[in-house]
Amino acid sequence: MSADIFKPAECRVGQRVILKASGYHDDDLTRPLIGIVNTYNEAHPGHCNYKELVEQIKNGIYRAGGTASEFGTISICDGMGGFHIGENYILPSREIIADSIETVAYAEHLDGLVLMASCDKIVPGVLMAAARLDIPCIVECGGPMLNGAVFNGRKSDNTSYPEAMGLMIDGKMTQQQVDLITDIICPTCGSCSFLGTANSMCCFAETLGMTLPGSSMIPAVYNDRKRDAFATGEAIVEMVRKGLTARKIITLESIKNSIAFAEATGASTNVVIHALAIAHEIGIEPEVVLPLFNEYMRKTPLVAQLNPNADHGMEEFYRAGGVPRVMQYIAPLLNLDVMTCTGKTYAENLKEYQYKYPEDREVLRPMDEAFQPTGGLAVLRGNVCPDTGVSKPSGIKKENRVFTGPAHCFNSEGECEAAIINKQIKPGEVIVIRYEGPKGGPGAREMCVALKKLKGYGLLDHIAMITDGRFSGTNNGCFVGQISPEAAAGGPIAILRDGDMITIDTVDKLTVSVDLTDEEIASRLKEWHYEPKPLHGYIAKYASMVQSFNTGAVMKY
Repeated sequence: MSADIFKPAECRVGQRVILKASGYHDDDLTRPLIGIVNTYNEAHPGHCNYKELVEQIKNGIYRAGGTASEFGTISICDGMGGFHIGENYILPSREIIADSIETVAYAEHLDGLVLMASCDKIVPGVLMAAARLDIPCIVECGGPMLNGAVFNGRKSDNTSYPEAMGLMIDGKMTQQQVDLITDIICPTCGSCSFLGTANSMCCFAETLGMTLPGSSMIPAVYNDRKRDAFATGEAIVEMVRKGLTARKIITLESIKNSIAFAEATGASTNVVIHALAIAHEIGIEPEVVLPLFNEYMRKTPLVAQLNPNADHGMEEFYRAGGVPRVMQYIAPLLNLDVMTCTGKTYAENLKEYQYKYPEDREVLRPMDEAFQPTGGLAVLRGNVCPDTGVSKPSGIKKENRVFTGPAHCFNSEGECEAAIINKQIKPGEVIVIRYEGPKGGPGAREMCVALKKLKGYGLLDHIAMITDGRFSGTNNGCFVGQISPEAAAGGPIAILRDGDMITIDTVDKLTVSVDLTDEEIASRLKEWHYEPKPLHGYIAKYASMVQSFNTGAVMKY
């Protein structure tokens, strides 16, 4: 299945009656038919502004001589999925998004796609679909929200709520005070105001060359966001005319550029699994992509100081120059000859890009003035995670980047949160949360809330946490997620016991190790037994087919 099967003139003959029955004019059917994948959702701050944006995209398509055909697919906000069973469905939704777009695009023989996406799993889902389809595709992001009011010493965001709950546990806030902050921490629509997974992946799309230059981080409430949507509609028609398909843009070299950007900015650890999944769609094996993270981590300095590593949100990032400024700063590490959705190379786009705001060295700096000498993400291995574990050194205090302590083990996120509420977590411990991986969770829940509560409780800088689940892009502290093999697959994390001494090294060795011999680990695994959770519906199918984190948690058919 590839772009050369799309022969619009022949396809439209059979579709003429159906399209005219839908209200299209004969003239409309002589133009490129552009699908607009609208992931609008009323319960979704990152996507609830799409009614306005989709009209601008349509206007741009018509202006450029195309015909728009809007359709929808699912989109889930991680915040809506948290605190309950919904979190098990967040990562699995990525596959539904990719599959549904593939299905409609092929079934209707669309000439090109505008992919509207802002949030955590939606952006990688649409990029996977684009790479899979290999037709002209462009991404239109909805933009980040603005910062909230100052709370607990920093500009607030939606993760300030579990932080406040931790403060309440510690007796420093009342329930009434916690309730009041819900009005001020998320003042506008948009994707979360920090460099979490949502904005990390929007930036990833731009660094791949799949959005218009400088567009991914225009705040949701800025008028420039509407103008960008119009320009995106115009651009996709031009891409169709030029035959500029997704796989001419999404290549190993452009993925390398995106990884370098993620390292330079301290992006979300979830970038690792999504990069692997996108690469999988163009036939690149995990063994090629995984080593790139540590390679670029060691040679890419941290040139951005952004929430959650600092107090600057995405509005400040955009005004400081955003993605184009970072790419210019780290240009010596990039391949700027790659093609982009503009029909020009990345180098040509950067040369022509005009900044609307001055540089801000508090937010972004050139490499020779970098905030840290190395990058933000690291892939770890060791006898606890023989395949992979992922950490974010840029979000860990220097004194905690090598951490040794006794294990305190929990067989679910819920067990751990109960222990936090009951004040059973002690300074110096390495908290182990297992059976929360892609198969075991199932769906690889994020351990965001547990860490945020520990931050509010005052323990974040005195503990470490490892898990076969994931962490949110908003998390900081000494943590390692995406441990593979997961406990449900018989990974060594399954046999850890309270008191086992664990060492996390995110500096030199890049390891997570337990002070046990290989023989002791093998002996414990022989005694280990696992009973899968009873499941039904989509999540049962997902758990039976999903692969490990070190593959990008892709589905094996």
